[in-house]
Amino acid sequence: MQVIAPAKINLSLRVLSRRSDGFHDIETFVTPISLCDKIKIEQRSGKQTIAFRCDDPSVPKGEDNLVVRAAMIFFEETKISAGISIELKKRIPHGAGLGGGSSDAASTLLALNELFATNLPREALAKMAEMIGSDVPFFIFQSAAVCKGRGEVVDPTRLRERLLLLLLKPEFGVPTQWAYSRWRDSSEISGVSYRPQPFDGLTFVNDLERPVFERFLFLAQLKMWLLKQPEVGTALMSGSGSTVFAVIRDDADGDGLVMRAKADLDPDLWTCVCKTR
Repeated sequence: MQVIAPAKINLSLRVLSRRSDGFHDIETFVTPISLCDKIKIEQRSGKQTIAFRCDDPSVPKGEDNLVVRAAMIFFEETKISAGISIELKKRIPHGAGLGGGSSDAASTLLALNELFATNLPREALAKMAEMIGSDVPFFIFQSAAVCKGRGEVVDPTRLRERLLLLLLKPEFGVPTQWAYSRWRDSSEISGVSYRPQPFDGLTFVNDLERPVFERFLFLAQLKMWLLKQPEVGTALMSGSGSTVFAVIRDDADGDGLVMRAKADLDPDLWTCVCKTR
């Protein structure tokens, strides 16, 4: 069987406090988007094995891969002994704040639940997902959601309408753990807007822009450039970066905006025009 694993963006992200377990309490409004990885899973005869391959050689193999870890946890929790092969085709970039690895893991749990007809409710799968990572439970619900705690408390909701997006990512990534560790002690850069941005009935804000922009100034420049473009309704960094996204106004030329961004900022920018799901 083949399933898709959608990326996400954070429409808002508030960091509330540091927890005793080293994580941070957050409140974030997250939505899946149409940019997706693809996962093919097939059952194999013989003893329990997990054969994994990916078209991106930079993706870790073995137990370091979240897809493999998800399959291991599923078999452990369900007491199923079976062999499977998993083929992952990557489109979501690494270190981008788009949740690619977390989505791949969640989609693997959903697919295995269907493949082996275990009929586990989403809540049970979300508990498995929580063992893998803070972002993983969100993707189990396949919906926009407000997430709290360290991200594992998921309250599904709906967007009023689909948003047209432009994603822009430079060649470098941003380590999530580092971004959170710098949240309390970082400072704002003069001339860069961090204020909440009301647009289309939503409020766009990201508390991690402050620490990330302080070290990765290009991302601040990228956001401010986008906010000056007539096609753009609002712009924000997603998660801990390094993707900055723009909500494009109705009937705007997204491809033309991509060409200007590459010409004005960086010809090697990774770009994607997509929509919220």
